[in-house]
Amino acid sequence: MKFITIIILALFVASTEASAQKKVTSGSFNTLLKMMLKHNVKEITVPEVSTRKNAIFLDARERKEYDVSHIKNAVYVGYNNFNLTAVKNISMGADIIVYCSIGKRSEEITEQLNKAGFSNVKNLYGGIFEWVNQGNSVVDLNNKPTKKVHAYGRFWGKWLDKGETVYD
Repeated sequence: MKFITIIILALFVASTEASAQKKVTSGSFNTLLKMMLKHNVKEITVPEVSTRKNAIFLDARERKEYDVSHIKNAVYVGYNNFNLTAVKNISMGADIIVYCSIGKRSEEITEQLNKAGFSNVKNLYGGIFEWVNQGNSVVDLNNKPTKKVHAYGRFWGKWLDKGETVYD
């Protein structure tokens, strides 16, 4: 019940939020993220990603989500079963961007990577939802562009504005 109250409050607060503070396109989504995330790791916004030509994307969602679509060339690392062996071939100094649906799970994986000694890791603020909401493409398992994005759950799917939501 407390969670629902927080979400409702977030939606009301969003209407008064200054646009200069927004890191995602939707004010209410931005407010939700400000409350949901711990903000204890470096974050990167979708527009800032364009300056990272050699960045390695790590997908911190579950396999069924990744299989529906992912950012092109992203390395699947998962969340529930994440293990550092998934990144054993990546340099500790590599430019890494970790993402999930909205940024919560990827924030936790980013924390683990930082603790393991990776020095240039950032969490994609707003995750794959914001990636797609801002007009960026995703690909399926055959590396073909798709509009489909696994929405994790019905509550979370409402934050995906431009993609085609897929549920289990």
